[in-house]
Amino acid sequence: MKNRKFLKLNMIFHKGIAACLILMGVFSCNEKPAEEKPPNIVFFFVDDMGWQDTSVPFHTEITRLNQQYHTPNMEQLAKEGMKFTQAYATAVCSPSRISLMTGLNAARHRVTNWTLFKDKATDGNHEKVVAPQWNVNGLGTEPGAARSIYAQTMPQLLQKTGYTTIHAGKAHFGAKDTPGENPLNVGFDVNIAGHAAGGPGSYLGKNNFSAVWRNGMPVWDVPGLEEYHGKDMFLTEALTLEANKAVNEAVATEKPFYLYMSHYAIHAPWEIDSRFYQKYIDAGLSEFDATYAAMIEGMDKSMGDIWRNLQRLGVAENTIIVFMSDNGAPKQAARNLPLRGHKLTPYEGGIRVPLLVKWPGVTPAASVNDQYLIIEDIFPTFLEMAGVQEEINKVDGLSFVPLLSGKGEYPENRPIYWHFPNTYDQPPYSSVRKGNWKLIYHHVSRKIELFDLENDIGETEDLFDSNTSKARELVNLLSNYMASVDAQMPTDKSTGETIPYPKEILE
Repeated sequence: MKNRKFLKLNMIFHKGIAACLILMGVFSCNEKPAEEKPPNIVFFFVDDMGWQDTSVPFHTEITRLNQQYHTPNMEQLAKEGMKFTQAYATAVCSPSRISLMTGLNAARHRVTNWTLFKDKATDGNHEKVVAPQWNVNGLGTEPGAARSIYAQTMPQLLQKTGYTTIHAGKAHFGAKDTPGENPLNVGFDVNIAGHAAGGPGSYLGKNNFSAVWRNGMPVWDVPGLEEYHGKDMFLTEALTLEANKAVNEAVATEKPFYLYMSHYAIHAPWEIDSRFYQKYIDAGLSEFDATYAAMIEGMDKSMGDIWRNLQRLGVAENTIIVFMSDNGAPKQAARNLPLRGHKLTPYEGGIRVPLLVKWPGVTPAASVNDQYLIIEDIFPTFLEMAGVQEEINKVDGLSFVPLLSGKGEYPENRPIYWHFPNTYDQPPYSSVRKGNWKLIYHHVSRKIELFDLENDIGETEDLFDSNTSKARELVNLLSNYMASVDAQMPTDKSTGETIPYPKEILE
């Protein structure tokens, strides 16, 4: 940049103009080039949206669900940015959100299940095992807080770099009556409707976004949207309107902003978004499937509305847009075939999620990337995008900026891990993926499964017995990692002993 300025200056000088410009004070040889403004970042984070719950095909072929759903703004984002076909989150919401905020794997931060009430676990009663004393209070705001993880958060680091940080929608960072339940305490300048609960009381303004209408607990009631109470307004739309207002104010300050657009959709309770519902009924879908599809399309409209607002404000070309889900589709929804399983399970249907990134001037349009990555990678990636220079604590995540830019190295076969020692709706497990191979250790049965994802994306053939060398390699890898982070394990009720790591099973 400087060399180009000096060349331009020499050309002007030889034409006899430089002296005039200097005298007029228009140009100075000592003038420094203007620094580029850091990019704005919009992270569009959807709740419980499966890998195929979109008209954008993330598989190698178009599936039935791709044809069933209508997400034109996701389609446009894929056309203008990069699609990742093998992005992962954890299989349940709170662990993903804490990994996002801290860059830590769930086995390390120990918020391994969803949180709600202070000091109370959400695990169910299992006949054979008891869940460990995990961090039920979620994200803490000071060291030593009981059953909490304390770490520098991404929005706190962005704040220090000069960003305005905006939270809109679902928070679910800390349990009720803990400081971490309020996004303002964990790095956000603005909080729109975020609190302790992981789902809304209702999506309907006419129900005041409250659970009271169905005799539910008020802990689920969405806060701060009283303006829309009693109105024919879907929650997704109300959050979008408020998010755009916050962005307008941030842009007026001429500071870069981070918008964490964290929709409650498409989490339960599933309620009809009347803007889109009827066309799915007319297409022959069941009432539940039409409701689910309408909620997906409403979420997609939100992204389009935010995107158009960025264009209206003239900041779209300096704004990175990232779309992702926090886990796979719930078991009540249609299976995300060819993937096996659903939310909470260790199989691909529980953990593989859609990821789209548009970084103007960096990501090639309509590009597809098959490299796998995981939710804790978002933390260092966003910090690198924003140019954060402050030294941060060691994290498990790895920046995937080299994949976006095509510059630099990225380890293709790094191991990534999942850990769920809990007893909520699914027996506990731990798993690892390295390269095309994935190993799952089931804590209760002590069964170990091995899958070749390149040739068996549906995880239909367990190769543990037929490929003992690969199984042993991944068992050792998983066990050593678990030991390095002191991963918590459930207790066997029959013996009172802690369930061993998988390596001990094979010894």
